[in-house]
Amino acid sequence: MAVISSGHRSNLQNPSICIRKGKPYHFPATLSHGFLRKKAAVSTPFPLCCLNNFDSSSSSGSATQTAAEEALLAKKNLLDLIADEERGVKTQENPLKRMQIIKAIEAMRVIGKNTTTTSSALLSDTWRMLWTTEKEQLFIIKNAYLFGNTRAGDVLQVIDVDAGVLNNVITFPPSGVFFVRSNIEIVSPQRVNFRFTSAVLRGENWEFPLPPFGRGWFETLYIDDHIRVVKDIRGDYLIVDRAPYKWKE
Repeated sequence: MAVISSGHRSNLQNPSICIRKGKPYHFPATLSHGFLRKKAAVSTPFPLCCLNNFDSSSSSGSATQTAAEEALLAKKNLLDLIADEERGVKTQENPLKRMQIIKAIEAMRVIGKNTTTTSSALLSDTWRMLWTTEKEQLFIIKNAYLFGNTRAGDVLQVIDVDAGVLNNVITFPPSGVFFVRSNIEIVSPQRVNFRFTSAVLRGENWEFPLPPFGRGWFETLYIDDHIRVVKDIRGDYLIVDRAPYKWKE
């Protein structure tokens, strides 16, 4: 391995020229910073002074692009895994598929690590359920006919951070709805506490009020302009997307 002296003088006006052993030394400005360091380690062509003056902005740009691409691929993988799972009903009978989906969720958690996911600008919206492990919701989806010879429509979370309100909504087309209202409090960059305050099962010309029933917390592990990935106090997971409409009580 060649020994490269650290005493070379660099040409600051032109990073593609260094003085090596008293003579100008040229290398192509288009070569990458990583390539130059690799060449310096295994052969003789590039003094370290040149590497120190080399503009690495293109390298950092590539790293940013790679991180964005990794996030996109991880999200696509997750959405592909849940696409045919009937919002989680089929997953209940397939432990292997459940394990694969949770592994993909954990990959999204890594991507969302140390980011604020509870700001009003990000979290306040009408969210539509794509997949969950929550048994109560899956029971209602699977057995919607028990609620009046119908089927489950959209299952929603309607969040208003500024008002401190979260509404869980299961719709039964054309006019039925199961509606649970909660108060929420932001307690960390990713965690939200909630307390149920009221619930009602409502049809076209009737409604049946239910008592409030509990409290807890959930963490938004990942959020972007399209989806949100959640884990709650019971260890259940929820994947939602931004609904194409705003739900009103």
